[in-house]
Amino acid sequence: MKLFVKAKPGARQQKVEQLDDTHFVVAVCEPPVQGQANAAIIKALADFLHIAPSRLRIVAGHTSRQKIIDILTN
Repeated sequence: MKLFVKAKPGARQQKVEQLDDTHFVVAVCEPPVQGQANAAIIKALADFLHIAPSRLRIVAGHTSRQKIIDILTN
């Protein structure tokens, strides 16, 4: 299953907002430097979805605010 995420790095507080079944807005405090924001987005989204962070993988948009994240099945 693919999730479409709009990232907001460098936010004042961490927040995950679900727009519909597959679209999310994720705000994280970490800056977009050396993958820090991407790691924080994966962790925040995993916490929100109640799954392990290892089940989420960014498949597109590593350096963009628009990301596509795949949920891996076991």
